[in-house]
Amino acid sequence: MKLAVLGTGKIVLDLMNIFDQFPIEKKVLLATRHSVEKAEKLAAEHNFDHIYYDYDELLTSDVDTVYVALPNHLHYAFAKKALEANKHVIIEKPITANYRELEELIKIAKEKHLMIIEAVTVHYLPAYLNIKEHLPELGHVRIVSMNYSQYSSRYDAFKAGTILPAFDYHKAGGALMDLNVYNLNFVIGLFGEPKHIGYQANVQKGIDTSGIATLDYGDFKAVCIGAKDCKAPVMSTIEGDEGFVAINTPVNGMQAYHEEDNKGTGRDFTSDVKTHRMYYEFMEFIRMIDEQDYDKMNEMLEISKAVSRTMEKARKEAGIVFDNDHQE
Repeated sequence: MKLAVLGTGKIVLDLMNIFDQFPIEKKVLLATRHSVEKAEKLAAEHNFDHIYYDYDELLTSDVDTVYVALPNHLHYAFAKKALEANKHVIIEKPITANYRELEELIKIAKEKHLMIIEAVTVHYLPAYLNIKEHLPELGHVRIVSMNYSQYSSRYDAFKAGTILPAFDYHKAGGALMDLNVYNLNFVIGLFGEPKHIGYQANVQKGIDTSGIATLDYGDFKAVCIGAKDCKAPVMSTIEGDEGFVAINTPVNGMQAYHEEDNKGTGRDFTSDVKTHRMYYEFMEFIRMIDEQDYDKMNEMLEISKAVSRTMEKARKEAGIVFDNDHQE
């Protein structure tokens, strides 16, 4: 893989903790002119081959894959340009601001026989894959409850009148897109798309600072809480008529969980190899692209599509409209 990393934000800096471990033949960075010093430091520390400050110039290079790690509202435009330049794309969650954008990107990728992959750590973590494997042990699932409430340092600025991207409807922000997206990926990855989605949100200045999504699967129900304006102990449970699973860490980085049957017999699962949460997904992305594994890509895209549709329905119920929703 020859990879272009777009951005120098928080998620990119997080990835850099393990970036040197990946078998990447060439790596380049796209930065802005106001982040030159930051970009040069990052590139030097992680042996980037080149820094670009012009996206069009980057797209003429020999990179084969572009990792879009920019604010949510920019995902579609930058991914579209990359696909049109015959590059595979890995796009940070949420993959696009709305489902229409995702449909168009998939259409372009299919026409050009390119890969489009959403970076959601949940689906590649050993603990999550183990839950999926042992899910039948719980019997018939009846209730799923997810709570990812994490007070944001940016919320103080928001209350003071400074609107940063995480709380900006112009930039496709909000608690649903930032935190609850992980809960929804967890549930939909296990059980598929719900029959109905409801979203009761605390909306301030046009954006959801927290909210409760209710998912109706017919024979069982799920509730997903995501909050950036308050905090609580993180807890997620899957309750079946023969047992339950309990997770007491955010699911996007889970390394362990507890399972217990109705007789009180329990077991604890802990990942044998504890490493950074983004390691597993990127190793799989590299494999998928290097081996041209379109079957796996399509499997994961089905989850991305279901989550995107579900989140868009949730936003509409709460009256949350992004600028991207008006763009054709």
